[in-house]
Amino acid sequence: MTSTLEAVAGGGAAPPPATPAAPRRGKRPAPRTRARADRSVVILGLAVALVLLLLIGYPVVRLLSAAFAPDGLAVLGSIVTDPVNHRIILNTLTLGLIVGVVGTIIGFLFAFAQVRVAFRGKRALHLLAMVPIVAPPFAVATAVITLFGRNGAISNGIFGIKGDIYGLTGLVIVLSLSFFPVAYMNFRGMLESLDPSLDEAAAGLGASKLKVFFSVTIPMLVPGFAGSFLLLFVESIADLANPLVLGGDYTVLASRAYLAVTGDYNTSAGAAYSLTILVPALLVFLVQRYWVSKRSVVTVTGKPTGRSEQITAASIRVPILLLVGSISALIVTIYLTVLSGGFMKVPGVNNEFTLEHFQFVLTGIGSKAMTDTATLALIAAPIAGVLGMLIAWLVVRKLRRTAGILDFVGMLGLAVPGTVLGIGYALSYITPTTIFGVQILPALAGGSAAFAGGIAIVMVYITRSLPSGQRSGIAALNQIHPAIEEASTSLGAGSGTTFRKVTLPLIQSALLTGLTFAFARSMTTLSPIVFLTTPGIKIMTSQILAEVDSGRFGNAFAYCTVLILIVLTLILIINFLVRKVIFRGRTHRR
Repeated sequence: MTSTLEAVAGGGAAPPPATPAAPRRGKRPAPRTRARADRSVVILGLAVALVLLLLIGYPVVRLLSAAFAPDGLAVLGSIVTDPVNHRIILNTLTLGLIVGVVGTIIGFLFAFAQVRVAFRGKRALHLLAMVPIVAPPFAVATAVITLFGRNGAISNGIFGIKGDIYGLTGLVIVLSLSFFPVAYMNFRGMLESLDPSLDEAAAGLGASKLKVFFSVTIPMLVPGFAGSFLLLFVESIADLANPLVLGGDYTVLASRAYLAVTGDYNTSAGAAYSLTILVPALLVFLVQRYWVSKRSVVTVTGKPTGRSEQITAASIRVPILLLVGSISALIVTIYLTVLSGGFMKVPGVNNEFTLEHFQFVLTGIGSKAMTDTATLALIAAPIAGVLGMLIAWLVVRKLRRTAGILDFVGMLGLAVPGTVLGIGYALSYITPTTIFGVQILPALAGGSAAFAGGIAIVMVYITRSLPSGQRSGIAALNQIHPAIEEASTSLGAGSGTTFRKVTLPLIQSALLTGLTFAFARSMTTLSPIVFLTTPGIKIMTSQILAEVDSGRFGNAFAYCTVLILIVLTLILIINFLVRKVIFRGRTHRR
């Protein structure tokens, strides 16, 4: 309306009788254009909502219905009354709290050393901190058993101690070293965005480096500490792989739910135990989202006014580098054990060189596992990446009232524990999906399903990988002025064309982040997949679990080494294809 009136006002020389008619002629196409644009956005939004319903909404609803079935209600009642279940819940919460604290501290130390402390080798430290992201979930646990177990190469071989790494102590070590990169990335981003003038102002008032550290830097990072702790808490209480390998008699809810399904063949009981994990995980997720939305304390101006001064004071530098160096040495030792263990006959016992384990992985059943896992991950990664960008675009640019709901549902792949998701998928898609007796979908999971259940596994990969791409897409779009896309629309391009030709090239770095994480996460995930594997589909993480359960650590280490190499190689190929082929080397500086 405003543009039409301005156009009419600009044509003041027109005859008076034509003046009333001009607005009517100018007004007619605009509603139709807006209607077409609104209609396309509505259709796209409904399609995305339907996809999210199939990916996460329906499995969670099916799990809830099974949990409140008679068998599930009996288990829920025993959770309230049975001392054994009380102990399991206490074990789970204790593990989550300790790992949350320890992992957050390790992540902060690595990030602070990386951003603020003066020393050589920062690139190596960053790469070392990111290794757990591309490593399978058993790598650290299996290596820790080999090094520090009852017959460990270090505990028994060097110190002559019959160490017992199984239980809470081993789980805390393994989970903290596996999940601290989440806190590291969070703290690194926050430290890089802090305004260095705050430190300068405190120093100008006579504060020492140590005083500035405790009175300025730490308080500004309180939201980061809270957010990292909550995320690590959720990750640790939901983890299945490590408790199965290293838990011993220390039973947690995730392993109890797994045993209820695979040992007792009682899916309702498994659903009930999973519900007990889901409730605190969702509560923590909601608290974390609220906390992040209130973290205006991070910066004053929004943009740093200069580079932070690198700390050289011995009172801070020496203790931090000693702690970071010690933890780094432990991480290096663990992953060297993973890489070398595949070449030993019996790692830690008979260290004679052999290629039998790699021969088993590369030519035996492992070759099918490699092919199947890489194929399914390569199918899931681009779908998860593009879907994450679509959701981000709808949330930031197109939707208003429902943007928060869509953002929340898309992020549930992070909030819903993998064990919960896997049992939900098994309940939902192992039989055909029907509505009022009409079949809507065939069976998607199980050996008798299409593609031997591979479709359900791809859906799980997408669900678990979606949140990372979604968050990076939202962050990227918030940095791009909407006038760029509005110019495309004003030239007659539809919403789909604008998204494909304008928005996606502008946020290609966010898309690349989503693709990279989606592929790495898909290749290394286990918790939901263990409930969906079939004889026709071999998944590498499931095969590693079978080898570890059988005590064949050499085969497990060989699997881990090959898996890490596959992930790193294909990530490099994905980066090349996205940057040089799909976007043809175009870069967009904002």
